[in-house]
Amino acid sequence: MAPERERDTVRERTPVGATAAGRPRARLDQPRPPRRRILPEYDPEAFGRLSERIARFLGTGRFIVWMTVVIILWVVWNVSAPDHLRFDRYPFIFLTLMLSLQASYAAPLILLAQNRQADRDRVNLEQDRKQNERSIADTEYLTREIAALRIGLGEVATRDWIRSELQDVTKELEERRTNGHLAFPAERSDRPPVRDIDDR
Repeated sequence: MAPERERDTVRERTPVGATAAGRPRARLDQPRPPRRRILPEYDPEAFGRLSERIARFLGTGRFIVWMTVVIILWVVWNVSAPDHLRFDRYPFIFLTLMLSLQASYAAPLILLAQNRQADRDRVNLEQDRKQNERSIADTEYLTREIAALRIGLGEVATRDWIRSELQDVTKELEERRTNGHLAFPAERSDRPPVRDIDDR
């Protein structure tokens, strides 16, 4: 009886589920609630496509022409316009700032577009490699099948081979007949005549 009492006291000290009752249990059959994020969310695919468009435009002659026209107009306006209308005087510090900002944004956008293009090229190369492997396997299979068909056809008697063999046999028979070696035996008289079924 003493051991049973000890077991009951141990059960009373540690209730079932006491460790789990202290914290909320996470349910595995339901998705987690969305967490609050400090940074704004964005679609990386859409941003990547936008960066590719910008990088594609930056690499065209149209962009160079427009940038040259804007710089020339900027310099001409700030040199020849009246003093109260000039917004960037001779050292053109604001123009330098704008060009450096444009360059600092253009470089990462071009790198992002190049990375996306490299990823696409890698995927295309992988697909091409798999396609080449399938083509090589199909070619090897067809080569083995053609070789097996050739081996099988090598043992089959063709029409030309049978014709040539028949011609050789007829020549040999003709030669024997002309030389007298081949004589068809005459019907023997001692052999009983073959009777028809109607003679019975």
